[in-house]
Amino acid sequence: MDDSRESGERADRPDLVSDDGRNTKSVLCQRCGSKVLCPGMALFAERELFLPSMRKKSGLGAADGSADGDTLTAHWVVDDMYTFENVGFTNDVGRIKYLICADCEIGPIGWHCLDDKKSFYVALERVNHE
Repeated sequence: MDDSRESGERADRPDLVSDDGRNTKSVLCQRCGSKVLCPGMALFAERELFLPSMRKKSGLGAADGSADGDTLTAHWVVDDMYTFENVGFTNDVGRIKYLICADCEIGPIGWHCLDDKKSFYVALERVNHE
């Protein structure tokens, strides 16, 4: 991770990222408000990841080949799936599982590659903070 870019991002989000790079606020589902992560449980990271457009779980991973979505760079990262308060996973889409809200099933709010057992990414743009 490039420290200069990380600190630049941190400066843009002083109310969300602590001095040690952790989330200072709870991370919540944008749709239903369910808590996804408690404060201090995730690290800020910058990595370009493509996430399909947000929709209900039944619409994720459609095999129609559409590439409707966004490339996002600002994420919260946790290294253990049990760190989450409330998150669900889609079926495998290639080597990827998308993270969704376990209550309302809206997503994807994040991304997990099956090749990397220790990295679960939640896009800042896909969640609220309180």
